Amino acid sequence: MNPPVFSHGSLRLYLLSLLAEGAKHGYELIQAIEQRFGGTYSPSAGTIYPRLSKLEEEGLVTKTADGRKTVYEITDAGRAELGRRESELADIEAEVTDSVRRLADEVRSGVNAALKSLRADLASAARESKEHARFTAGPAPASSDLDALAASRFALREAELAINEFRSALRGELRDLAQRGKLADSAVTGLRTALDRARREFQDALGR
Repeated sequence: MNPPVFSHGSLRLYLLSLLAEGAKHGYELIQAIEQRFGGTYSPSAGTIYPRLSKLEEEGLVTKTADGRKTVYEITDAGRAELGRRESELADIEAEVTDSVRRLADEVRSGVNAALKSLRADLASAARESKEHARFTAGPAPASSDLDALAASRFALREAELAINEFRSALRGELRDLAQRGKLADSAVTGLRTALDRARREFQDALGR
C-alpha cells in the first residue's frame, strides 16, 4: 500500500498556507495543490471541503459567497496559527517534495509498464500473423498488413488512454458539483444524452 501524500494533519496546515497567499475558492485550492505536485496528484473535493469546514469551525478561515462560488479567506487567527507552526510547515514542504518525487517515479513506472505491454501486444500480433500464415493456404500476409495491425493496436491503446483521461476529468467536475450540492438530475440526464449522441456520431464517422 502506498504511503499517503500528506501525513495526518498536514493537509489542514497546507491549506492555511495557500490561503495566506490570497483568498481562493475550493477548486482553486485543488488546482494549486495539483500544480505543486506537477499534475501527479490532485485531491478530491471530498478531501478538501471537509477540512475547509473544520478550519472555518475553528475560526481560522471564513467563507463568503461569490456568485455560485464559495470563497475562503484566512483570518488573523489563521495567520497566527501559521506563525506558531512555521517549522511544521517547512517539514510539510519537505514531505510534499518527497511525495512529488515518489509519485513521479510511480508515473514513470506506469509508463514503462504500458510500453512493455504495448511491445508485447505488437510481438503477439506478429506471432499470430506468422501462425496464421503457417496453417492456412495462400500467400503470406504482406508486411503492410502487419503494419496496419500494429498501428491499429497502438491506436486502440491511445484511444483507451484518451477515454480514461476524459473520464477522470469529468468525474472530478461531477464530484465538485455534488460536494457543493449543485449536481441536479437534469444534469445527469443531459450527460447521458450527450454521451449517447457522441457515441452515435463516432460510430457514424467509422461507417458502422
